[in-house]
Amino acid sequence: MTATSSEQTEDPAQAEEMTTTSPSSATRGTAVPGVFGPIPAELVVDPEREHPLTADVPLKPGRWYWRDLIASLDPVADAAEIHRITAAFEFPWDYQRSLELALYRTYCIPSVSAVLEEAGNFREAPQKRYDDTALLMVELVDHGYDSPRGREALRVINRQHAMYEITNDDMLYVLSTFVFEPLEWIDSVGWRRLHPHERLAAFHFYRAVGQRMKIADIPEDMGEFRRWRDDYEARHFRYDHNNHLIGTYTLELMCSWYPEPLRPLVRKVVLSLVDADMTRAFGFPWQPPARTRAAKTALRARSALVRWMPVRRREYGGKPNRTYPGYPEGYRPADLGACPILPRDRRGLDGCPVASGGGNAARAGHARSAADPRPGAA
Repeated sequence: MTATSSEQTEDPAQAEEMTTTSPSSATRGTAVPGVFGPIPAELVVDPEREHPLTADVPLKPGRWYWRDLIASLDPVADAAEIHRITAAFEFPWDYQRSLELALYRTYCIPSVSAVLEEAGNFREAPQKRYDDTALLMVELVDHGYDSPRGREALRVINRQHAMYEITNDDMLYVLSTFVFEPLEWIDSVGWRRLHPHERLAAFHFYRAVGQRMKIADIPEDMGEFRRWRDDYEARHFRYDHNNHLIGTYTLELMCSWYPEPLRPLVRKVVLSLVDADMTRAFGFPWQPPARTRAAKTALRARSALVRWMPVRRREYGGKPNRTYPGYPEGYRPADLGACPILPRDRRGLDGCPVASGGGNAARAGHARSAADPRPGAA
């Protein structure tokens, strides 16, 4: 059984020709007004028509309804739909937390943290940087990488990356954390074991995303990719001042989401979930082992309660972002980023529609990218 009308392609060259998870013309709405200009009809989606598998849930589904549905799907052809169900219905909170930790982990690579410090987004506008990243990933998971919204989100991502000198291995490493960090988190503290199809679907989903980002040498085997990640960390995890800066900016951001009296506790919890290699690479203070055990015990207690909760019937939207009120209503992926893409129907606007704290390097990169018509730079 497959969720899509045709098998997904692993060839990025076919992305414009073939829409694996994208809605058909019947799923698209009409053009609507947007915050920064009209939103074209192809970017207005009816969720129930876009995802019929999750639109018609039985009145009283069993607790294992989604797991059993996933077991009936193909982990390669239906990777995008399986991953969406896992991330948005079965483990939404866990995926959100583990992807935050995945990104945090990438800041332990000095070449990665150096690019981020050069860009200045974490220093000048950390909340916007967080929201941009989170919402672009949500676009890919919710709508698929070959849908109109997914393709526009990838265009924003590729354009942002084209502003800086980033090695292929660093891009590949960041991609690997998106695959494996959530799986390892759920294995450790999730409310149920992942089905093998969920593991494979996560790998194939992000492998396809990586191909559309022009990342080279992505392993074809999941085990090989994990071994590559482990070897890369062993060779490149080390302390660097930029690691410490980016790690500190992010830690302060996480604490800012909570009331002032709770922030010291939040800081301790976050630091207790950072493993020894990350602690060393960030130059953070070591945490007592008992504190780490207590944090994981609390997470497992939460999962024990979730296990007895009713099956989720609607997609979990996550906590509201603080930069784009009401997103996605009134917005499109091109509105996101340090300096958003300005499609032709909006070029009358004066500069970037969203105020950016991206720093001089980002603004200079935007000027270079806007002048370069190559697909990888636009």
